[in-house]
Amino acid sequence: MQVVGQDTPLTLSAAVAAVRDGVVTSAQLVETALAAADVWDPVIGTYIARFDNAARAAAADADRARAAGGPVGPLHGVPIAVKDILATREGPTTAQSVVADPAWGAGTDAVAIARLRSAGAIVMGKTSTMEYAVGLPDATKPFPVPRNPWDPGRYTGGSSSGSASGLAAGLFLGAVGTDTGGSIRMPAAFCGVSGLKPTFGRVPKSGCLPLGFSLDHVGPMARSARDCALMLAAMAGPDPSDRQAADVAVGGYEAALTGELRGLRIGVDSLAAPAAHCLDPAVPVALDAAVEALRDRGAEVVPVALPFYDELCTADIIILISEGAAFHMRDLRTRWQEYAAGTRMVLGSAPLYSGADYVQAQRARELGRQAFARLLAGEQLDLVVTPTLGVGAVPIDEAADVALGPKWPAMFTPYWNALGLPALTVPMGFTGEGLPMGLQIAGPAFREDVVLRAGDAYQTVTDWHLRVPVPPTRTPSPAAAAA
Repeated sequence: MQVVGQDTPLTLSAAVAAVRDGVVTSAQLVETALAAADVWDPVIGTYIARFDNAARAAAADADRARAAGGPVGPLHGVPIAVKDILATREGPTTAQSVVADPAWGAGTDAVAIARLRSAGAIVMGKTSTMEYAVGLPDATKPFPVPRNPWDPGRYTGGSSSGSASGLAAGLFLGAVGTDTGGSIRMPAAFCGVSGLKPTFGRVPKSGCLPLGFSLDHVGPMARSARDCALMLAAMAGPDPSDRQAADVAVGGYEAALTGELRGLRIGVDSLAAPAAHCLDPAVPVALDAAVEALRDRGAEVVPVALPFYDELCTADIIILISEGAAFHMRDLRTRWQEYAAGTRMVLGSAPLYSGADYVQAQRARELGRQAFARLLAGEQLDLVVTPTLGVGAVPIDEAADVALGPKWPAMFTPYWNALGLPALTVPMGFTGEGLPMGLQIAGPAFREDVVLRAGDAYQTVTDWHLRVPVPPTRTPSPAAAAA
């Protein structure tokens, strides 16, 4: 691994400042990102499509605007990428599936993407995912198999896979992901970057292919919590195209990043029991160190037990599978063999759950929300922290063990989808095998400001988020660039 100095525009926030101050141009940021993609992408399968020419043109426009002294946005000239289940105007949305209709969303931007562009961000391309944000890597399909830049023989995590791997490898400085059971936080933790699942309804889902209508979240991924704050400020807020988008005040995220945590009371649940049979021994050690860092920044820290943990994780999966199967039912009946094997395995299990099971799962969510609210009030908590995952990235051929098998209990993410509450993962060190681990920070509804404050304070006294994987030793031929 390498540790990159703070003077390098490795983070999105540093790059924004460098462009604003004239230290670097947008064109330089884009060319650096393209060069990294030429080296890394053939190895780690980050991109479904690259928009090289469009990105270069957008960078030139951004630099002209800055030189002219006109107004610039809060993400002016900074390269980002988009998970390929969200629409972008440059090309089709494949959802990494041969079943997808290429006309869906053609020529348009999802609301969140349009907002990021308005803030000045430059879209570099569409990143790889699991098919329709569900399932497993499938080398039999005509799409890249996402690989982890810390060890290309290992899983990136699903399903915002390319968004996480590309961030870790420097192919862009910010990315958009989606999270229905952990699909922002799991790959971010496996790849050693930061990722935020906002409160349900905080970011409009319009222009995003659904997996679970009542569970899907669109959110930012980047190297640091501060980067995520900048992106969330651009993405968040209601929109008439999404009835589930909440009309709740947005803003103040960056201003909340004070670097200290005085006055905050944080509950800690190690979640060691659910994953006892597969827990990596480095995880509890790293969690203890992270808790001490939070305490050093001024927080009061107390042990807690998350209420209805097993029940809410189970409810998330039942709802995800049921809602996903409902969306795909017609194609599953007529085009079954065209879906990837992992997608068929997950969505094909929907008949095991009845309508009554689905209703009971939704009832469990409401009971869980009430119980969690009582925990916050009774313990006077502002936040709760846990590990993001109980294991490091597994070998690709063992990905099913985490997604569907014996290591699934080591995914500590679905609980927060069931509750619809904001949850952030930030890097918190490495396993004995040199694989990244994540610290998960969650809070009350629409209090992303406090969640991000804690993540940023932790990152002021640690440099795990600035560690980068060593590039491949060979230099592959450049990837074919999309117009």
